[in-house]
Amino acid sequence: MRLTRRGRIALIAAGAVLAGTAVAVPLLTLGGEEEAEPASLVIPEGWRAGQVYDAVDKALERPPGTTKKSLAKANLRLPVDAEGNPEGYLFPATYPIDEKATPEALLSTMVDTANQRFNGVPIAAGAQRNAMNVYQAVTIASIVQAEAATKADMGKVARVIFNRLERGMPLQMDSTINYALNRSTVKTTLDDLRIESPYNSYQRMGLPPTPIDSPGEEALRAAATPTPGDWLYFVTVKRGDTRFTADYAEHQRNVAEFNALQKAPQATT
Repeated sequence: MRLTRRGRIALIAAGAVLAGTAVAVPLLTLGGEEEAEPASLVIPEGWRAGQVYDAVDKALERPPGTTKKSLAKANLRLPVDAEGNPEGYLFPATYPIDEKATPEALLSTMVDTANQRFNGVPIAAGAQRNAMNVYQAVTIASIVQAEAATKADMGKVARVIFNRLERGMPLQMDSTINYALNRSTVKTTLDDLRIESPYNSYQRMGLPPTPIDSPGEEALRAAATPTPGDWLYFVTVKRGDTRFTADYAEHQRNVAEFNALQKAPQATT
């Protein structure tokens, strides 16, 4: 399995627009006077909370660490299961800002936007249909966001997660290991798999304790309505070639092919 990072960065510029599906969010201002062309902060799909905090600090020209410290007074409307951790609930969207915006206001708007999306009929009904609560569905969506190589793969990745949970198998997702180690990579070592962490899905059963990033609309839909199938394993052998299977021996062959391609000299132009 592999973690897919899109490598996109925050855009802080007048009229910035998120590629793909963006959410229109009201201008954050305390004075009631709107600028004609407000600056915007873009939060891409798949960003972790730490990345969002850093982006808010830069957008508002605050010292590093300011936004994270503001969590205590932000009064975010998070589900009980989150235990005050907004990971997964800092919804990916374009947020207009002005010079009067605060970290607390930005974080509150992100969480409120997430609640609107997550508690709507499609996601809430999908969670109920799959015998879980919305927070668990968001956690699955965050793994799907991190693991799927393409949007077309998201439904299948979600199905692998559900199939493993139903069979009492550990999820064994590299993305959760990367979250625990605060990194993004497709190379996971045996030592990595032995780390002591509640996010080590190779050693611990069930879902990680929180989401591992901010999932987008496609990942949420995949978690609510996973693609039918019996798959238990997947690996992206190369770009555009993700292989899903229920047969472990076949999966091992796919992994061996992936490893061989990783070791092969890269073609140069």
